[in-house]
Amino acid sequence: MTAVLTPLETMQKLVAFPTVSRDSNLPLVDWVQQYLTEQGIVSHRWVDPDQPHKAAVFAHVGPEIEGAVVLSGHTDVVPVDGQPWDSDPFTVVERDGKYFGRGTCDMKGFDALAIWALVEAHHRGVKRPLQLALSFDEEIGCTGAPPMIEAMQPLLPKGAAVIVGEPSMMQAVTGHKGGTGFRTHMIGFEVHSSLLHTGVSAIMQGARLIDWANHRNAENMAKEPGEMQSLFNPPFTTCHVGMISGGTAHNITAKDCTFMMDFRVVPGEQASDWEAAYRTEVQKVEADMQAIHPEARIDISKGFDVPALVPEEAGEAEALVRSLTGDNGTHVVSYGTEAGQFQAAGYSAVICGPGDIAQAHQPNEFITVAQFNAGHGFMKQLVARLESPR
Repeated sequence: MTAVLTPLETMQKLVAFPTVSRDSNLPLVDWVQQYLTEQGIVSHRWVDPDQPHKAAVFAHVGPEIEGAVVLSGHTDVVPVDGQPWDSDPFTVVERDGKYFGRGTCDMKGFDALAIWALVEAHHRGVKRPLQLALSFDEEIGCTGAPPMIEAMQPLLPKGAAVIVGEPSMMQAVTGHKGGTGFRTHMIGFEVHSSLLHTGVSAIMQGARLIDWANHRNAENMAKEPGEMQSLFNPPFTTCHVGMISGGTAHNITAKDCTFMMDFRVVPGEQASDWEAAYRTEVQKVEADMQAIHPEARIDISKGFDVPALVPEEAGEAEALVRSLTGDNGTHVVSYGTEAGQFQAAGYSAVICGPGDIAQAHQPNEFITVAQFNAGHGFMKQLVARLESPR
């Protein structure tokens, strides 16, 4: 049997794989499966048929019964392009009480701890099962988790409590906003800009939809939030466009304009309602465009859809994490995670992981040694808890 790696050694291995979302994660998955096999653990992979260079990996240790604790992480990281790093982003460097490297915080630090816990639980012969679930494409809309969760069902006994290890400073986060986004392609009609009234500018018509989002944000901000919504910062649903492209020359009405319209939806509101409102506005703008030229149109398609994580009444995952951390505070976040997707699939779910989300995606991303060690302490307690039948 190959020697058991420490959490730090495992994180060093994982960070060394440059699994930026646009690229393959198969070398990392290959390594994880090989290491687990060497430790006597059977693992499974699910390969995305539309992206055969990407896969999820999951495994189960302990008795073959339902009720496992599931440790959930993602393998992809955001790009480092253009960021001013002081060291190689894909090499873990310890400096000033911190581990630097892309993904140390978000979230290969947790992944390493989860792999360590799985191996430790296997060798200690736990009485209650533990599962590992590592997805892909979380950073581009949490699109890799739903098919992974579906693939787990016929192969693993159903888990009871999912701990999603996004960086939360080891606090129990019980709620997050949902997210949905729509690829929007404005198709205009080109004319010389001196005759713009006879053409349809895709950019200027797209600006109407973006301004609609500005007005919705202003309206939402002015509303009195409900009790649930008031927990979030900001305490309302937000509409956002982060990138836009289009046009060919400054003196031609733009034929094309593309952008993603995103909604971060507070629990208590439905993403489907926001989708309906956006589609209604799209129809209005499209009708005005076609009144000028019938070939003009707007094409929209759903880019991602992440359900909110709703705080649970007597949730098993929350109770477990609170009992291990001693954290009894109320914590919610405005970003989306795979926790909402596990919850939608019938699992009890909570977010708890080492590190500060403020460091995620940043140049010189880091997790403090103290936080990493706190995560290791959490995993030790978890494995010890699983050695007891209940």
